[in-house]
Amino acid sequence: MDSRGGTAHHEAINDHEAINDGEARKMQQVVIANRLTDGVVVFLGKNRCWVERLEDCPATEEPQEASALLALGTKAEEDQLVVGPDLIEVEISDGAMVPVKMREAMRAKGPSTRTDLGKQAGN
Repeated sequence: MDSRGGTAHHEAINDHEAINDGEARKMQQVVIANRLTDGVVVFLGKNRCWVERLEDCPATEEPQEASALLALGTKAEEDQLVVGPDLIEVEISDGAMVPVKMREAMRAKGPSTRTDLGKQAGN
């Protein structure tokens, strides 16, 4: 169980999520997973293909659409294309889509121990 009373994985976030100042806001979500062949973090892209760049995937604010996207991720896991599909929250910051939570932001950027490797190095 997570702080919302649901399971931590495989659950669309409700239409509005409370933030610290008490306001409600729509939460944009995307599907994230790891490619089974090499472990690289991937996102469910606009053409329902797995992409490595967050900006190449659609974000949705609608729980039903988020659930449908996650179902595609679950099917891809059953087909052994990816592992661990999950919904993550994203927002637009300085014109770019970025994960809301630090864990997912680090995951999306790649290894943090060697900045000469991974996505942050342009490899």
